[in-house]
Amino acid sequence: MDTAEYQHFAWLARSFGRTDYLPLAPGDLEALAAAGSYVDKYPGTHLFKEGGESTGAFVVERGEVELYRTRTVGRRVVGRVRSGAVIGDIAMFQGHPYISSAKAITAVRAFRLERNRLLPLLIERPIIAIRWLVAGLSQLEATQQRVIRLMHRTVREQVAEVLLDEADPFGEVHLSQSSLADLLGASRQSINEALAAMRHSGSIETGYRVVRVLDADKLRFVAGRSVDP
Repeated sequence: MDTAEYQHFAWLARSFGRTDYLPLAPGDLEALAAAGSYVDKYPGTHLFKEGGESTGAFVVERGEVELYRTRTVGRRVVGRVRSGAVIGDIAMFQGHPYISSAKAITAVRAFRLERNRLLPLLIERPIIAIRWLVAGLSQLEATQQRVIRLMHRTVREQVAEVLLDEADPFGEVHLSQSSLADLLGASRQSINEALAAMRHSGSIETGYRVVRVLDADKLRFVAGRSVDP
C-alpha cells in the first residue's frame, strides 16, 4: 500500500466514528474505499439537489457545503458542514429523495459512496455498519446539543453561539445575514441588531457574506459559555 492509499484509508477510518471503537481492518477499509469514488465540486455547484434520487452518500474531505431547502418564498439554509461530515446518507438508506440540496460554498472534495455498492458491504461487514451507526449517532447528538444550547436564548445569544460554532480556523464565518436569520428562525432585522451590538463591542467585524470573529472571549461571554482564563 503506497502513502496516498494509506492516507486515504486512514481518513475514511476517522470519518466513521471513534477510531478506538471497533478498529477497521485493512480489508474493511479497502472494501469501503471500493464502494465509492472521489468527486470535486467548484463553488456554487451541487453534490445533490432536493428531490433528486438518493443514489449515494457523501463524506466531505475538504471544503464547506451548505445544506438548504427550497420554499415558495425562496430557500432556507438548514446548515453548513465541513471536513468529516457525512451527508445524504439518511435519504439513501431510506430510499427516499434527498430532503435538501447540498451546494459547495468553497472548492469541495468529497468521497461519494454508491448505494448499490455500500448496502451489500454493510451487510457483509458488520463492523463497518456499527462504525457508520456510531458516526451517525455522534452527528445527531451534536445537533441535539446545539438545539438545546439555542433554546430559550435571546437572538444575540443565539447569534454568538452560531458564530463560535461556525468560525473557521481563521475566525471567519461565511454566512450572510439572511442565512443566519434562516438558521435561527429569526427576523433579519433582529439579526442585524445583534450583529451591530457585537460590532460596537469590538467582538466582530462584518463584510459581504462574512463575519470575522475578533474577540472570541467576548462572544463566549454573550453566549453564556465559560471564558478561557
